Amino acid sequence: MKKAAFLASVLVLTTALSGCATRWVVDSDVKSFSSLGAVPAGATYRFERLPSQQADAERQASLEAMAAAALEKVGLRRDEARPAYSAQISARVTLGLSPWADPWYFDGPWGGYGYGYPGYARRLHSPYGYGGGWWSGPVFAPPANPWYEREVGIVLRETGSNRVVYETRARNDGPYSNSAAVLPVMFDAALQGFPNPPQGERRVNIELAPAKKN
Repeated sequence: MKKAAFLASVLVLTTALSGCATRWVVDSDVKSFSSLGAVPAGATYRFERLPSQQADAERQASLEAMAAAALEKVGLRRDEARPAYSAQISARVTLGLSPWADPWYFDGPWGGYGYGYPGYARRLHSPYGYGGGWWSGPVFAPPANPWYEREVGIVLRETGSNRVVYETRARNDGPYSNSAAVLPVMFDAALQGFPNPPQGERRVNIELAPAKKN
């Protein structure tokens, strides 16, 4: 499954770089749970932050701005003073070595040569997540064949009862490094079908604007 997705991603990216196409599709695996029926037009919400998210307010504000755009598309309006729902937002970006790269080869500080040592690795933190990826070799830069695993989540609660009425997550992985462009699209994917999404996990493909492919 991953191999087929990787080959398809490489094909799309290669074609785009050659100037023969302007499409870049972000494919997300989405799973949602809902106890909502119809949501009134213009229903309001406010953001809720966990203590760990409050400690990194700048990062969380950036993620909330991405999620707010997606929530607005499905008819929810942000109103911190009179919200009908509270929204808790999460996102994780993990950087590691591509599953199709040679696990023993690494780019050393003097160029691309040498071999890594099993069990010796380092972790890189993304500005959009606290996770990191492990790879072999005593390197001090991202791996030569990076692979990004991303996940975003949204949990909606009724403000009166604090009952969870909607939960959704979207996952994506691939070689693209531009999380600032990919994460907003993943929030869109996570809310597809709101407020009555299909049951079970599904694949949601959304085309990204060519101007954002940096």
